[in-house]
Amino acid sequence: MKQIENKMLRTLTEYGIITFSIWVMVVGVYFFKFPNNFAFGGVTGFATVISALTHWSASQFTNIVNAVLLVLGFLFLGRGFGIKTVYATLVMSLSLYILERICPMKGPLTSEPLLELIFAILLPSVGSALLFYVGASSGGTDIIAMILKRYTSFNIGTVLLLVDVTGVIMAYFVFGPQTGLFSSLGLLAKSLVIDDVMENMNLCKCFSIICDDPAPICDYIIHGLNRSATVYEAQGAFTHHKKTVILTTMKRSQAMKLRNYIRTVEPSAFILISNSSEIIGKGFLTN
Repeated sequence: MKQIENKMLRTLTEYGIITFSIWVMVVGVYFFKFPNNFAFGGVTGFATVISALTHWSASQFTNIVNAVLLVLGFLFLGRGFGIKTVYATLVMSLSLYILERICPMKGPLTSEPLLELIFAILLPSVGSALLFYVGASSGGTDIIAMILKRYTSFNIGTVLLLVDVTGVIMAYFVFGPQTGLFSSLGLLAKSLVIDDVMENMNLCKCFSIICDDPAPICDYIIHGLNRSATVYEAQGAFTHHKKTVILTTMKRSQAMKLRNYIRTVEPSAFILISNSSEIIGKGFLTN
């Protein structure tokens, strides 16, 4: 996202990703999570339980709680309350409201709860990962986390996990063992899927290139791929010939170009390529 130099275009792109991410989440929640009473995942997890105990629908409860948490966010966080999170929360509430009006759900889409559980986990997880990628969140319990982080010394991860676990435990009593077990499985899988999606989104290729002539390779890295590299001298352990080692890191799409170029200009070069999703520095992560 930082590669987009035009500020307005970058902002529009970010909010476009946020909107798309929320729609992906809403599809997973509304069509797969709510009809099956899967009670994992913050506010929407609690919504399935509250819906069974009251006259509210799960969408109505989610929207009411999100509105209350938005107000609390403004009261306790003020300017520190992210505008992206506010926008994401409003888009989610509006999307759930529209879907409930134009496409009311009377029950699950299929007779395969395990299949629907997969989509109830996968779609919101992908949406959440995309939101994290642009520095936003879907609100809900994330707002509680922001407030706790500012005013208390609680372990936020533990608090949010307790919230999720409470919703799952309630599912056992309200919906029975089968739904409770599905909700437990969903809770376990959710964080794993989010982490995996995030890792693949940030995945880069790290090159260690051992060659005789570094000049054309470095020139291609700098001018052809708009990246930089670190170069140092080395010596072969068997031949004792002097070699040059080039270290560089880039996105996967650029990595293929560099590999093909090296094969063309110096086929005898020795190339080590590894994956990394946490690279901190200019052009990559900044903190």
